Amino acid sequence: MASSTSKVRFAVVGVGLIGPRHARTVAGHDAAQLVAIIDPMPAAADIAGELGVTHHKSIAECLQSRDKPDAAIICTPNHTHVAVAKELIAGGVSVLIEKPISTDIPSGEALVQELANSPVKALVGHHRRFNPYIVATKKILESGSLGKVIAVNGLWATYKPLDYFDPPTQWRRDKTAGVVYINMIHEIDLLHHLFGTISTVHAERTVSQRGFEAEEGAALTLRFHSGAVGSFILSDNVPSPYNFEAGTGENPLIPKTGQDFYRIFGTEGCLSVPDMTVWSYKDTTKSWLSELSKECIPTDAGVPFELQLSHFVKVIHGQEAPSCTPQAGLAALIVCQAIKEAIASNSTVGLANYSL
Repeated sequence: MASSTSKVRFAVVGVGLIGPRHARTVAGHDAAQLVAIIDPMPAAADIAGELGVTHHKSIAECLQSRDKPDAAIICTPNHTHVAVAKELIAGGVSVLIEKPISTDIPSGEALVQELANSPVKALVGHHRRFNPYIVATKKILESGSLGKVIAVNGLWATYKPLDYFDPPTQWRRDKTAGVVYINMIHEIDLLHHLFGTISTVHAERTVSQRGFEAEEGAALTLRFHSGAVGSFILSDNVPSPYNFEAGTGENPLIPKTGQDFYRIFGTEGCLSVPDMTVWSYKDTTKSWLSELSKECIPTDAGVPFELQLSHFVKVIHGQEAPSCTPQAGLAALIVCQAIKEAIASNSTVGLANYSL
C-alpha cells in the first residue's frame, strides 16, 4: 500500500468507452501514477503504449508482475464488476468501481459485505457528486435558503446512435444494461446525495424504437422518505439538449448546451440547475402577486473526474472518508432495480427502508 507521501500506483481495468478517460486522468495527476492497463482486447495495447505503461491481458497476470498496483479503476462491462472487484480485493488492491456496483442486488450485497471485511479501500464511481454545479446545489440546499424541499423535476434525454450498441459493446443491448443502469443510476445517486432515500417509484415506459431487451426510457414519479416528490423524464432515443452531460459540459465528447436538467422547489424558493438561478420573494410579500427576485449563484471550477481521483487518493491514504461508499452504490442499484420493475409493468413499486 502506498505511503501517505508517495504516489498511489493505479491500474485501469477495461478501456472501452470510459476506461481511457480514467487512464488519462490518472496519468496526468500529481498524486497518482498509472502503471498498467488491464484488458484482453488488442486495442488496449495501443492505449497502454500511448500512455507509456504496461499492458496486461488479465488481472492475475498484472498482480503477479512488477506492475502490481495499489489501486485499480474498474471500467469493465456492468455484469463483470463484482467478479473483477473480488479478484482485485483478494489481491489486496483498493478499488474504484464504475457504476453500477453490480447488476443484481444479491451480488451487490455480497460485495459490500466482502469490502466491509477487507482492509482495502473502495469507492463507487458516481463522479457527478464532484461536479461544481452539484457541489453548489448541495451547499444551497444545506443553507436552508430554499426552505423545505417540496418537489424536484428532472430530465435526462438524449439520442444514442445505433453504433453505440455495436460490438464490442453489444452488451448494452441486454436487459442488464439499458438507460436505467447506464444513465439513470447517476441521477438516482445525485437524488440520494441531495434529497435522501426514496420510498416509492412509478413508471410509464416509452415506446421501444430499437427492439433491444434494454429499456429506452420512461416517465417516472418518485416519493422520498422526507415527504418530497419528484418527476423524471428519461430517454436515450430522442434528440434533446436536456441532460446532465450537455447541460454541464462535463463530458468533452458531448457538446455543451447549458440547458437545465433539474428544477428544485422549496417552501422559500426554487433553483434551476445548471444555470444556478434561485427565484424567491426576497424582501417582499410571499405571494404570486409579488415580483420574484432572481439570483444567480456562482460555482467553483473543477473537473469531476480529477476531483474524484484526488478524493480517492485521500481515501486510500486515510485522509478522507469515501464520498460514495459501496453501500451508497448499492442503494442506487436498489432504486434502479425498482425502476426497472416499474417500467416492466407500468406500475408503482414500493421500496423497503435502505441505507445510504
